[in-house]
Amino acid sequence: MRFPSPFTTPVFTSTAAVIVILLLMNVSYEEYTPAKDIMTFLLGPATVALALPLYHNRVVLMERLVPTAAGLIVGTISTIVSSVWLSAALGLSETIQATSSVKAVTTPVAIEAAVIIGGDPALAAAFVMTAGIFGAVCGPLLLTMAGIQDPFSRGLGIGTVSHGIGTSQAVLEGPVQGAVSSAAMGFASIITALVLPWLYPLL
Repeated sequence: MRFPSPFTTPVFTSTAAVIVILLLMNVSYEEYTPAKDIMTFLLGPATVALALPLYHNRVVLMERLVPTAAGLIVGTISTIVSSVWLSAALGLSETIQATSSVKAVTTPVAIEAAVIIGGDPALAAAFVMTAGIFGAVCGPLLLTMAGIQDPFSRGLGIGTVSHGIGTSQAVLEGPVQGAVSSAAMGFASIITALVLPWLYPLL
């Protein structure tokens, strides 16, 4: 990247630019929806394209399968628990507590999971976007500050908590980071869908 600052991440800058333009031109959300639908449709092919670096780095993934699985399970559950507990500590409503628990997974899974546990689907989508942008912008910087330089570990951390948006940033770091992040994103969604319905009531 020519400008490697986390604040020049394409997802962050493009989102900010679109918001500013819509506000300046007084374009409502309903008027913007047709354009959004086109971009949402293109997410499908973009997600499928992430399978290419995943395939090319399959040997690396298989070599670290056990620690990767352990990291994914611990990371995913920790994200759910911390989100709910932090929301409760701040005195937020139960609806927001439930919705915040799905912020780290991709939007389609987050929306369906939020409905199951009494969350708000629209708010879930907003939380997912926020978590993804924060992960893409600040994730690599926080990992560097923590001294985590291993490409595999960086990809695993970003993909587990920042889904597709974070993965788009991990891909820019390198093929291993991108492959591991895309795998982590998918498996984190599966783990969340399986454990959330019984874990959330316990929290």
